[in-house]
Amino acid sequence: MVAYMNKEALKKTLETGIAHYYSTSRKKLWLKGESSGHTQEVKEVLTDCDEDAVLLKVKQNGGACHEGYYSCFFREIETDSGKLKLVKQKIFEPEQIYGEK
Repeated sequence: MVAYMNKEALKKTLETGIAHYYSTSRKKLWLKGESSGHTQEVKEVLTDCDEDAVLLKVKQNGGACHEGYYSCFFREIETDSGKLKLVKQKIFEPEQIYGEK
């Protein structure tokens, strides 16, 4: 998955070993899995050459994607048509975790 992390989220992640992010939509610190229980145990923290991006290597407990998939990257863009093709299977039904929309 891809998510935004501010200084507070990075500090909390390093302190706890559990991934925290900053929710730009909710404008608050977000513990990954706080409502679903699908947490990310941090195994390694890397940064890029410019030190402006962070990569977390995690043990994903449950699905990372709020749409019910293990990963948020469950669709492929077909190179010939540009159409989206589903390439992964759901591992949970979002309504059972988050309730009805």
